[in-house]
Amino acid sequence: MIQVSNVGLRYGDRKLFEDVNIKFTPGNCYGLIGANGAGKSTFLKILAGDIEPQEGHVSMGKDERLSVLKQNHFEYDEHTVLDTVIMGNKRLYDVKTEKDAIYAKEDFSDEDGMRAAELEGEFAELNGWEADSEAATLLNGLGISDDLHYMLMGDLEGSDKVKVLLAQALFGQPDVLLLDEPTNHLDLKAIQWLEEFLINFEHTVIVVSHDRHFLNKVCTHIADLDFSKIQLYVGNYDFWYESSQLAQKMAQDQNSKKEEKIKELQAFIARFSANASKSKQATSRKKMLDKIELDDIKPSSRKYPFINFQIGREIGNDVLTVDGLTATQDGETLFKDIRFAMNKEDKIILLGSPMAKTALLDILMEEKEADAGTFKWGVTTSQSYFENDHDKYFQGSEKTLVEWLRQYSPDDETESFLRGFLGRMLFSGEEVKKSPSVLSGGEKVRCMLSKMMLATANVILLDEPTNHLDLESIQALNEGLIRFKGAMIFTSHDHQFIQTIANRVIEIREDGSILDKQLTYDEFLEWKDSQGLN
Repeated sequence: MIQVSNVGLRYGDRKLFEDVNIKFTPGNCYGLIGANGAGKSTFLKILAGDIEPQEGHVSMGKDERLSVLKQNHFEYDEHTVLDTVIMGNKRLYDVKTEKDAIYAKEDFSDEDGMRAAELEGEFAELNGWEADSEAATLLNGLGISDDLHYMLMGDLEGSDKVKVLLAQALFGQPDVLLLDEPTNHLDLKAIQWLEEFLINFEHTVIVVSHDRHFLNKVCTHIADLDFSKIQLYVGNYDFWYESSQLAQKMAQDQNSKKEEKIKELQAFIARFSANASKSKQATSRKKMLDKIELDDIKPSSRKYPFINFQIGREIGNDVLTVDGLTATQDGETLFKDIRFAMNKEDKIILLGSPMAKTALLDILMEEKEADAGTFKWGVTTSQSYFENDHDKYFQGSEKTLVEWLRQYSPDDETESFLRGFLGRMLFSGEEVKKSPSVLSGGEKVRCMLSKMMLATANVILLDEPTNHLDLESIQALNEGLIRFKGAMIFTSHDHQFIQTIANRVIEIREDGSILDKQLTYDEFLEWKDSQGLN
């Protein structure tokens, strides 16, 4: 358990937290959500003791241990992988190190013997004899094979370091576990393993993540950071989002009969509760959902951008034909002799290595030449492209945002129109006078999406469009692409984003060939599993 009492923190004139009172209890997983810059990571640092609040305090139960997912990927470069994981329990590692140092002495004294006996007792109480085995199990579950366990951390690839640091945080069944974006850089198998681990974890978990599928799978509660306060809600992210939106409609619609809206909200709660999966954690969540009162659900003050891709022309049956495309990079084959035809209803998710996926999209948009093969767009098509690396559109620009957007408008739109357009993308008031070169990553993505919407293309290509976006913008983009009436090819690592949009999967395999299936993402994963292709 971890108790937050009257916590407050300011940076200059900016108030991050004020009078925050909240208790995180064992057996529950709390998803901490809030807009970019709201202070989610700062709050985790307060819980971890890395930052002292100016007011209030944080307390834990006696002898309870807190574990944190470390963000410094170079901190343990001189240590072996296995030792790095065991360092997750600092006291256990210290005991083990001191004990081993005593036994390594050449002049072993009586005092050394007495100290070693004390350490052996404490080592056993801390489950030290199972430490290597537990650490290896965690590493294997996250995809770190046995041959890497005794390597130095400094010799690992970056993505493997992330997995080791995650294993370190999970090691030793901590009483409180703090995870800041734990799915970053994890592959699908590692994410699935982590989901199952957290579902069965019996202590307290507090997690920050932009992965809605992950939050939906593991969370029993949502902790909403808004207006310097934190409000707790029972349920996962989808329940919080849908119920808060429904409550907001109720609050805004003063003319509707209140009784009808109450019945609608009650039906929603019942439906969501009934659809809970059969996992241990979801069953517990269902019981809590059944106890929700209508007053427990409040409208969210979140602002969501309005993302709506209109098509300027109906698309014909002839969309795209790819015939024998081959591409290499630095002598490595990215894909070889691939062939497929795109239909006008297709929303294709591209899977495979990031380099291969980006290369294919670049070739289709004539940003890069293929080594061999051809492709042809249909005469009724028009394309718009969201590039993964789009900084070139913002470098060295002294324009205002209004002037920047005007250059991509096919018509000579008025300033009021462009201001209104930017306003719907959450650039309001004086923000439209910003220079594009000083925008944050999330703001640049919203500008690129604005540029694409003005193009009214009937085929859109997107390369990791959710990178840098907060949950609100991801949700808005997700819904906008579901509504899109044209054809689409996109890449993403967001499970829910893919599952709710794609109706076809093309996976670029390691040998350069492709798997092409007219299936949803989850159906494709099940099919691969049934074929032994995972």
